[in-house]
Order: sequence, then C-alpha cells, then structure tokens
Amino acid sequence: MSAEKFSIGVIGSGLIGGAVARLAREVGHDVMIANSRAPETLADFAREIGAKAVWAREAATAKDIVVLSIPPKGVAQMPPEVFAATPKGAAIVDTVNYYPRTRDGVIIEIEEGLLESEWVARCIGRPVIKAFNMVKARSLATAGAPRGTPGRIAISLAGDDPEARARVATLIDQMGFDPVDVGALSESWRMQPGTIGYCHDYNALTLRAALAATRRSRIAEYREESDDFATEQVKLLGSVDAVGRA
Repeated sequence: MSAEKFSIGVIGSGLIGGAVARLAREVGHDVMIANSRAPETLADFAREIGAKAVWAREAATAKDIVVLSIPPKGVAQMPPEVFAATPKGAAIVDTVNYYPRTRDGVIIEIEEGLLESEWVARCIGRPVIKAFNMVKARSLATAGAPRGTPGRIAISLAGDDPEARARVATLIDQMGFDPVDVGALSESWRMQPGTIGYCHDYNALTLRAALAATRRSRIAEYREESDDFATEQVKLLGSVDAVGRA
C-alpha cells in the first residue's frame, strides 16, 4: 500500500465517522475528530485511537481530507463558517445518506431531483467527494484486507475533482478496500441508498456491475426500498444508526 501520509479531519463520530477515523490512524495518518458537541466529549475515543479531539471548524482545516459524516439535518444546520478555512485543495468526503421517512424528513430539493451529494455540496458551499456511504459499518470497521486478497471488499467514490478522487481512493486502499471510481458527482445517484450495490460486501468486479445496472429512473423506488430497510432496523435494534451509515 502507498505510504503517503495525510492530514485528515473527521466531522462526525458515529459508526462510519468513527471507523474512518480509527482506520486512518491505524495506517499512520494524522487525524482530528469532531462532533456536534464540545471536543471533551470525544476525549476518550480520541485518546484510544491516537487522534486529536477538536471543534468541527478545526477538523475542517485538515490539509488533505475532511470527512463529513453526520445526518442531513446536521448538514443543513451547520454554520457556514465551519468550512470557511478549509484548504482549497482538501478533498471533502460526504458519507451522508438520506432516509426521509425513517429519520430525516422530506428534503424538497432532493425529492425534486437534486442528488444527495449535490445537496450536501450546496449546503456547505464546497465541492464534495461521495464515498463510504454504501459500505456496511461493521464491514468498514473489521473487513479490510491487503491489496490483492481474493474477495476484497470494494468502496465506490464519485466527485468532480480527479485529484481529490485519487487522494480518497488512496485512503480507501490503505484502509484495506478496493476503490471503485464512479466518476463525476453527477453519477453519484448510482451510490444512493437502496441502489443495487448498496449495503453489500461486493468485490470490485461485482460492485462495478451493480453500479452499471443501476437505473436513474428508479431513484424514487430505490429510496423507498432503503427507507423500508432502515425502518426494519429501527424496529429490530431501536435506532436508524443500526443501518450503519451517516
């Protein structure tokens, strides 16, 4: 794996954000982590993984990668100044998923056709790379494997900046997963909740086939199926967080 070392900020300490922070530290990156509260609420976790607990605004100043892993409501309520000092070249990774019935309520812009990550980019005023939103939290936390391992799980990513995509792909590979580049952010509908590759531990070949088989005309149907799944998780385990993604 590449020995390239990154400065990474993670905003959100849930199942996905926490796993990204932990894995990034395990492969040697400098990590700042923040949540919606004060840094001291993350002191124990930060100490455990060797990260630095900070305010969200400081996490957003990471030089190379900033990971945004909070529910849509938190994105919409985030003060605009949070990303004001984010370096121009930093890749902002959006792991956010939209569950209108189960958790998030209806977001009109998305229902009218704006892609979920396009909505996130509009809210924060910065371009984003969509990644880590399709992978199961448990798989992300425990199933990484060396490059070349048969059946290695793949993680898709999409975004408009090729350099930023390449940097995020490097991080995905370092963490133990095969990156699958979907292309521009306008293609990120292939990665939204309920789509064919969503929530499956597919290898790169199978994930590429699933992404190719996904149909944009079925976005509303995919979303409905995903919300049904999320509702079942709430019934079984008491929280939409059990679905395992932001």
